[in-house]
Amino acid sequence: MKRILLLSFFILTTSACTELQQVVNQLPQGTTGIGNAEIAQGLREALDQGIDKQVQKLSLKDGFFKNELVKILLPEELKKVDKTLRDVGLGNLADEGLRILNRAAEDAVGEATPIFVDAVKGITFGDAKQILLGADNAATQYLQQSTSSELYNKFRPRIENSFKKVGADKIWNSLITKYNTLPLTNDVNPNLTEYVTQEALEGVYTMIAVEEKEIRTKLSSRTTDLLRKVFALQDRQ
Repeated sequence: MKRILLLSFFILTTSACTELQQVVNQLPQGTTGIGNAEIAQGLREALDQGIDKQVQKLSLKDGFFKNELVKILLPEELKKVDKTLRDVGLGNLADEGLRILNRAAEDAVGEATPIFVDAVKGITFGDAKQILLGADNAATQYLQQSTSSELYNKFRPRIENSFKKVGADKIWNSLITKYNTLPLTNDVNPNLTEYVTQEALEGVYTMIAVEEKEIRTKLSSRTTDLLRKVFALQDRQ
């Protein structure tokens, strides 16, 4: 019986060691001497991968509308509009109003993806190692802090054009006009272009952060030698 137990223990230990060695073999060697410039390039590559894999999804039909992480809901001042229209039997119009806001964001993100790529190329990491060893979305947060104002100015015209392209301007003009003619209501005139621009940008950063977390936590998501080399340094902490 003792021999059987010892043999079983040996087999389990050997199996565990083999699995551990397989993980170790996937890690690049000699990563201790990585400098700030190389780490910064690895972070840029991770952000690029986030744009390529996650942000592109936003540009597809229902990329925003059926993604609960980024779906654009009505601003606070329009919630009463939505409720009132539904109460008077205009629920279909209210549904289309919400859908078309998300359609505008989907269209604009598709056109503006090169803007996000350029922003990542131009980003300068002051202390790349600190960001690498930070939170699961540290690089995305840094990107947002460094580029949000510039991206907003470039992205807003795309949203405005997309509103016209998908017909959101006409639908919302009709919807708000109907609401403002109803008795016992106060007129509303929200700036939907401003609102959707902010919400769409937030959605872009959210999806980049999703991919950054994948790269940080899953070896299989590190699809290049540079990603494997740089993020192996994070694994040691």
